[in-house]
Amino acid sequence: MYLKESTNGHLVEVLELSDLFDPFQTTIKGRLHYGEEIQEPETFAKSDLVFLSNESLPRCWLDPHYRDADKG
Repeated sequence: MYLKESTNGHLVEVLELSDLFDPFQTTIKGRLHYGEEIQEPETFAKSDLVFLSNESLPRCWLDPHYRDADKG
């Protein structure tokens, strides 16, 4: 899956989708995509990533307490 950095628009290949979907993980391992050479894996903050359409990531992927308001 590809996402992009919201600050500069660089494409990031997500290497572990389970980390992306886990709201307790604040970072993911990914690889920047530019140039002809495969880049080394890096750590990216999930809060700095968006979908290619510039849409934000779902809150349930970012906030482990996203359902707390539903209780009560």
